[in-house]
Amino acid sequence: MSGHSKFANIKHKKEKNDAAKGKIFTIIGREIAVAVKEGGADPNNNSKLRDVIAKAKANNMPNDTIERGIKKAAGDANSVNYVSITYEGYGPNGTAIIVDALTDNKNRTASNVRNAFTKGGGNVGTTGCVSFMFDQKGQIIIDKEECEMEADDLMMMALDAGAEDFSEEEDSYEILTAPDDFSAVREALEKDGIPMASAEVTMVPQNYVELTSDEDIKKMNKILDLLDEDDDVQAVYHNWDE
Repeated sequence: MSGHSKFANIKHKKEKNDAAKGKIFTIIGREIAVAVKEGGADPNNNSKLRDVIAKAKANNMPNDTIERGIKKAAGDANSVNYVSITYEGYGPNGTAIIVDALTDNKNRTASNVRNAFTKGGGNVGTTGCVSFMFDQKGQIIIDKEECEMEADDLMMMALDAGAEDFSEEEDSYEILTAPDDFSAVREALEKDGIPMASAEVTMVPQNYVELTSDEDIKKMNKILDLLDEDDDVQAVYHNWDE
């Protein structure tokens, strides 16, 4: 695990999002709408909604914005129906990229995603072409500076709650869970007041690919930046060793 500071990436993303907070709030707003439509507006009876609310709070989304989003999704039968769609493809030097989107217009999203890959010298592949290189995991990142608990105690608490793995980085702790156990582990940590820098179900690469040429790095960043700018794109996973 060492050598891949997940927290550094998260801080990098957060800094980007501070400049464009609207993007992350749009993403979470759509996730709230989908969670409410699938499981109802009561977080006590909807674990998916609880997880999205936790993600919203980790990204400093105001409580009234969260509540407004839930009420709007619950009360508006004519609200936009988002479809979940995943794209897989290759970036420079065979890097694997997975794109999760929530969209009300599949054609628009497909065109934008293809455009992002093409402009960065990559290409969209078929379903399953790279996802086998990733494992779906619940991932919780805890900033060491924010956490007063000793590493061993935190590890035991996480494992007792059902976590699969615990690792210590230079600036953070990483907890991994099976996707089905993620909610229970996150809620156990939340109950004990453990602050989480990030908590979500994600795709963890089995191996990482290095990009050594400046041209490849430039192309990869082009793909990621274009995807990041697209409001339909919810998440991007890749195996580039930054």
